[in-house]
Amino acid sequence: MRKRSTAISRRRFLAHASAVSAAASFLPRPLLADGRAGSANERLNVAFIGAGGRARANLNGLASENVVALCDVDEVRAAESFDEFPEVKRFRDFRQMLDEMDSRIDAVVVSTPDHTHAVAALDAIRRGKHVYCEKPLAHSIGEVRALRKAAREHGVVTQLGNQGHSYDHIRLFCEWIWDGAIGPVHTVHAMRSSDYSRIDELPLLKESHPVPATLDWDLWLGPAAWRPYHPAYLPGSWRGWMPFGTGVLGDWVCHVVDPVFWALDLGAPETVEARAEGYDPAAHADTFPDGTRVTYTFPAKANRGPVTLYWYDGQAQPPRPEGWEGDWPGRSTSAVVLGDKGSIRYGSHGASGVRIFPEESMQAYRRPDPTLPRVKDHYQDWLDAIRGGTQAGSNFDYGGPLTELALLGVIATRLLGTKLRWDAESARFTDSEEANQFVSPSLRDGWTL
Repeated sequence: MRKRSTAISRRRFLAHASAVSAAASFLPRPLLADGRAGSANERLNVAFIGAGGRARANLNGLASENVVALCDVDEVRAAESFDEFPEVKRFRDFRQMLDEMDSRIDAVVVSTPDHTHAVAALDAIRRGKHVYCEKPLAHSIGEVRALRKAAREHGVVTQLGNQGHSYDHIRLFCEWIWDGAIGPVHTVHAMRSSDYSRIDELPLLKESHPVPATLDWDLWLGPAAWRPYHPAYLPGSWRGWMPFGTGVLGDWVCHVVDPVFWALDLGAPETVEARAEGYDPAAHADTFPDGTRVTYTFPAKANRGPVTLYWYDGQAQPPRPEGWEGDWPGRSTSAVVLGDKGSIRYGSHGASGVRIFPEESMQAYRRPDPTLPRVKDHYQDWLDAIRGGTQAGSNFDYGGPLTELALLGVIATRLLGTKLRWDAESARFTDSEEANQFVSPSLRDGWTL
């Protein structure tokens, strides 16, 4: 097999690695909470904020470590984890857990609804705890920026829960793009068929329901504005409600767009615009459309030209690009990457099933030797970084900007049909004060960043 090396591949790798090396320079010594040096064989003491739902997978993924505390506001949702770890101390309020268990915790996993990610993760980071946080990283861009700043200041090891970032396929995709397999990339179509709209349930919110005795509703709301309890909000369905979730964009951009975000070093978009049918941003402000098309434009960067990224979710139907050869994925979870010399299609979670189109090009392509290191899995990548004094691959300086991409789409949904110009450096829209009010919204009294 021939060995290829290009300047652009090195730049792309260094762009991704810069967040790792910059953050690593701030890592504290010792790495563990109680002063232990943290040998390669020593188990970490890990606390979990959120014990049900997605936390179940995170508990399994970190089974090699010591679970020292479990925190959840919903006893029913957390019951399976509580039963599995009967000797582990339980809490409802993560602030109480961190106060009481501070010296016995090395790392914290945040597996709560989107709107409480930032307050929980920030509290842990400011106490010097390493943090693994589910995606999206936060509920607002202001929260993302606060998390990145705190992680750097406190020198902790972080990881966003977009597990596909640690898979082999995403590295394969990057290597193909950097090798020029399809030539310069100019357009990306990314899609997910999920529909989280709750428009039909809006009238139900007028109903009155008692709060279950097993749920602390006030703590579940956390920093979100007060509203009466309603079973339409949880469990799980919170993703479709604007005050708590970030819709399909927040749930899936970090998976589906991650490969091109890395390979093309996309960074922040210059403009963003959303379109949807049958959605009134005022009347339906509590929820999301049943289908959204978001258009992002990225300026030229280094040796690549400008890139346009189209996102489709729910009922939004992506058009078949002119000249596309092969089966068109329709609304299935995938991305189609168009270059001057061909196309690549991949699935979700780390570019699964990545293929070059047309098929003759795939068969003729002579793959370059690997240039990116492979990792065992996403959890181990985080653990190895903690023990080795480095940073994980999807640390907050990488996962934060990726999350911002999704959050910009959510803001654009609130101003349908308006092309918004984004200045990432100042974290504001240069042409819409209306949009700027959603960049860093205020939190409920008693909660701060």
